[in-house]
Amino acid sequence: LLFFAVGSVYQQTHTRDMEKLGGLIRQMPQTAVLFLIGAIAIGGLPPLNGFISEFLIYNGFLIGIHTIGLTHSTLMILSLASLAFIGGLSLLTFTKTFGTVFLGNPRQILVHPPTEVSLWMRAPQYFIVAIMFSIGFFPQFYFGITLQIIQSVIPVSSLTNLETFTPMLTLMENVGRYSMLFLILLIGVFLIRNYFVKLRPLVQNTTWGCGYVTPNVQMQYTGKSYSKSLSKLLSFIVKENKKYLEINTNDIFPESRKHTSHYADFFENNIFEKVTKLVLRGLNYFQFIQNGKVQMYIVYGIFFILLVFFGTLFNLI
Repeated sequence: LLFFAVGSVYQQTHTRDMEKLGGLIRQMPQTAVLFLIGAIAIGGLPPLNGFISEFLIYNGFLIGIHTIGLTHSTLMILSLASLAFIGGLSLLTFTKTFGTVFLGNPRQILVHPPTEVSLWMRAPQYFIVAIMFSIGFFPQFYFGITLQIIQSVIPVSSLTNLETFTPMLTLMENVGRYSMLFLILLIGVFLIRNYFVKLRPLVQNTTWGCGYVTPNVQMQYTGKSYSKSLSKLLSFIVKENKKYLEINTNDIFPESRKHTSHYADFFENNIFEKVTKLVLRGLNYFQFIQNGKVQMYIVYGIFFILLVFFGTLFNLI
């Protein structure tokens, strides 16, 4: 769903730079709502499918904590804390993305003013949303199908009797029922609020700017400023490299200057990139195989056919 929504945004704006976007909820309201639903689901919030899957994992960890052995219990507690931390990061990431792209004001004038995408592009997204809500409301149905698939693939004795999972199926049914109740309450609160708002006159005014009377779009929150606090907390892992000429106190009329920043990931730069370079260096020795000569590719095909033939002849394969 998120990929589809992002594709809709790109199809209308022709840019992948979030810092050039903003306020798209006015021109693309349905795409904004679809993206928000996907962000809620991937953040593991009710009443969508992401909450059901995370609930199963959390429930498994809580059951595993009570297993025999201090090592297993400690491992489960650490895994539970890690999953909770990752869930918080995902919420921060997608609230930042949604706020930067869809809220606020446009940060740059686009060549073609964006409009809502066609129904043919939105229809698959609505279909996915329907499946997501069905998983959130009726998880026991999908859980039972998943158990049957696992039973056919992994013939484990504990899976031969599906009655073993009856308590889990009952729990899933209760979770789905409460998720449906939660959505009904949420819609009810929204309708009540709209009713009382319509009874009062709506007054619109500019945002309070601390006495500054000439605000512009460059003064609104960016993705970087939104996550600045988190980046400071994780500065020992993610290092910020920035280039900026500080304004001197004696510069009454400072010249225009640019501010660029880039976050260097410790694990990416010191582990993943080095391992990738070693793998690529080893693969370079086999570049002669793909040399662009059709004759050699024909020889490869003949060699493979002969290999299969003799392997079958001598019962090697």
